[in-house]
Amino acid sequence: MQLLTHWIDGKNVHVNGSRTGPVFDPATGEQTGEVAYADAEMVDAAVRSAATAFETWKDAPLTRRQNIMFSFRELVAKHRLDLAKAVTKEHGKTIDDALGEVQRGLEVIEFVTNIAHLLKGEYSEQVSTGVDTFNLRQPLGVVAGITPFNFPVMVPMWMYPVAIACGNTFVLKPSEKDPGVNQLAAELFAEAGLPEGVFNVVHGDKEAVDAILDHPDIAAVSFVGSTPVARAIWQRGTANGKRVQALGGAKNHMIVLPDADMDLAADAAVSAGFGSAGERCMAISVVVTVGDAADRLLPKVRERMSELVVGPGEMEGAQMGPLVTAAHRDRVRGYVDADPDALRADDRRGRRREGRGDAARRRAGPRDRRPRGRLLLRTDPVRSGRAFHVDLHRRDLRPGAVGGPSRSLLRGDRPHQQQPLRKRHCRVHQ
Repeated sequence: MQLLTHWIDGKNVHVNGSRTGPVFDPATGEQTGEVAYADAEMVDAAVRSAATAFETWKDAPLTRRQNIMFSFRELVAKHRLDLAKAVTKEHGKTIDDALGEVQRGLEVIEFVTNIAHLLKGEYSEQVSTGVDTFNLRQPLGVVAGITPFNFPVMVPMWMYPVAIACGNTFVLKPSEKDPGVNQLAAELFAEAGLPEGVFNVVHGDKEAVDAILDHPDIAAVSFVGSTPVARAIWQRGTANGKRVQALGGAKNHMIVLPDADMDLAADAAVSAGFGSAGERCMAISVVVTVGDAADRLLPKVRERMSELVVGPGEMEGAQMGPLVTAAHRDRVRGYVDADPDALRADDRRGRRREGRGDAARRRAGPRDRRPRGRLLLRTDPVRSGRAFHVDLHRRDLRPGAVGGPSRSLLRGDRPHQQQPLRKRHCRVHQ
């Protein structure tokens, strides 16, 4: 069984006896390998390698950095299918979805091939008598990225090509659910001529993340993932004096007005909702229709959903692959199969409890313990053909963190033409 190791100082590194985790093929549920989990000592080794490399990389001429990025871009383009297959093997998304992800990453690499122009400073003479001003753009040092499972190529490539082209060195901690593709990316970067230690990859779980956030030699951290984890990373990283960019999870409503092109709206709702099995922040979890739009949109959505081809990501013609793990599949299924009446009652109890003042909140416990992200499932799924009228202004009408192919359709009364939609309070009824 394949063991995925860390990439430190330009080579694969593993300590016998260290912790490992399983890697699965989501289409079959079969364990295809294991990934090594980094502890604080392994993270420190990666940071020390990056810190040593920074002493020379920061002074590398911009033309040299550009040439390496050009070479890396050519290698990624040449091996785009290999990268896509690695994503599909461990994440489950279709080959077409994975190829699209690789293309988005390529666009970032292409962007930084122009880094010499982007790093220009500014100089102004005589801003005051005898005073000139100037600014320089200089690298920070060792920086780190912590990335999610749903885009194992694209999201890391949002980070490390830009950071490295600017003269920083990088430590990447990708998701342990689909770590293999970043091993391939590291090998391609080395083939492109990147010096040893400039790009390092450590795998692991919370222990590795905490070691990154606490390490004194890491100057900045970029994170993409769920909102609670983003908040925790921002708090811990900034408390340790780091610059932190923490991008939390998102979900989206799609509002369909009566004069919309219903064929186009149905295409958009289904492709946005079920592409990548709904495991992306731009997935459409809730379609909110206004006026009679639901009556014309719902049949078209149902028709397109019935035609979706679901299967293994490598299957020819597959339009939606499996969810990333069995546990995630069961979680999404639990939301979809939940009793809408029970969920509505749970929400009413929560709102009544909040309305009783501070004493009631203390008895009920911290507010963050309340279930979140479930309102969209207090309507029946689209497959049942039912829709509910909703208050479009309610603050709790926000998408949930299902992260899978589950959609709801909410029906709102058509507002008066002279009244802004954001101020419209609609009836709530079945």
